[in-house]
Amino acid sequence: MSSIDKSLSGHDIIQELGKRFAQYRKRMKMTQKQVAEQSGLSVFTISGFENGSQTGISLAAYIRLLRTLDMVELMDQALPELPESPREAYYKSLKKNSGNYKYNN
Repeated sequence: MSSIDKSLSGHDIIQELGKRFAQYRKRMKMTQKQVAEQSGLSVFTISGFENGSQTGISLAAYIRLLRTLDMVELMDQALPELPESPREAYYKSLKKNSGNYKYNN
């Protein structure tokens, strides 16, 4: 498996994700037909995603595929919730201490 980094094109990243999905699916002893039935996607779509011929898969379809492998929670790692900035924390502390300061972002 190759690493996904900023040097790869969007097309290359989707191809790599398709390969990885196929490996996970096989390790879980699932067929493309079973994934199709559980996800509501066609076997043609799943096959194309896995072999790299369909790189136009939608995010919604990708999420449906992750759900079939019980991996949708991993989406949180792709774009984690943004932590509070030091500036926001500072203004919150001012508001808490003074009771009348309002921070507008």
